[in-house]
Amino acid sequence: MRFDNSRESENVEDRRGGGGGGGRGLPMGGKGIGLGTIVLALVAMYFGVDPSIVLNQAVEAPAPSAASRPAGPPANDAESKFIRHVLAETEDTWQQVFRQSGKQYVEPTLVLFSGATRTACGVGQAAMGPFYCPADQKVYIDLSFYQELKTRYRAPGDFAQAYVIAHEVGHHVQNLLGISGKVQAARERASEREANALSVRLELQADCLAGVWAKNADAARGILEAGDLEEALQAATAIGDDTLQKQAQGYAVPDSFTHGSAEQRMRWFKRGMASGQLASCNTFQAGSL
Repeated sequence: MRFDNSRESENVEDRRGGGGGGGRGLPMGGKGIGLGTIVLALVAMYFGVDPSIVLNQAVEAPAPSAASRPAGPPANDAESKFIRHVLAETEDTWQQVFRQSGKQYVEPTLVLFSGATRTACGVGQAAMGPFYCPADQKVYIDLSFYQELKTRYRAPGDFAQAYVIAHEVGHHVQNLLGISGKVQAARERASEREANALSVRLELQADCLAGVWAKNADAARGILEAGDLEEALQAATAIGDDTLQKQAQGYAVPDSFTHGSAEQRMRWFKRGMASGQLASCNTFQAGSL
């Protein structure tokens, strides 16, 4: 990616090494699952993430100390500078897109943390991977995920990392537009299979919105370099439900998908990238994903 002399976002909160605080624990087998963790598990389910990941992680690791505090202003290391550049690009792009539609874009905060941290949705765990909390309109990421993306998922590159951020910001866009709330209400009335299908459409739309961001940011400021698009597509492939399920159990179960297959995730990112238009990302009206 090329940032040249582009600005850095001021909406990054760096909690690495500073904990971030946890809720009061509830006893379970000698270890604790806090009420906040249960809330976050429900939010994870809201966005199609297996809530058992959150609950199991809470049992395996102690919650952060309630006395701990954020570590202060963001460090000036290369990782946090990259994050601030990418977040600034999403801010500038979505401000413009919303303005063109007569709407106001409210910028989210991105929180960097290590291991676990307090969120308005409960105790966030690194095992979830990057996630968005609609209750506080913040994106949370433990940067160790990027190492996993590179080594475990074989999706290296700076634009692969940017795609991850853009996808989570896409969930923020959905929240601002009222899409997330409507989907959640529909999921509560649906069967498990139908709820999973709705989650897939929500996630694929976030992939498409990441593509819309990339198209507009590149058109306005020329951020893309040779190979960047391939990096994003490789990341989308690596975290497709079918790819992950085959790695874990040797086969895929489409009815249990919550994020979409590798092919679907690539297709919708490319669709947003090709058009640069919000209207092209209506996964809920698409006859075929």
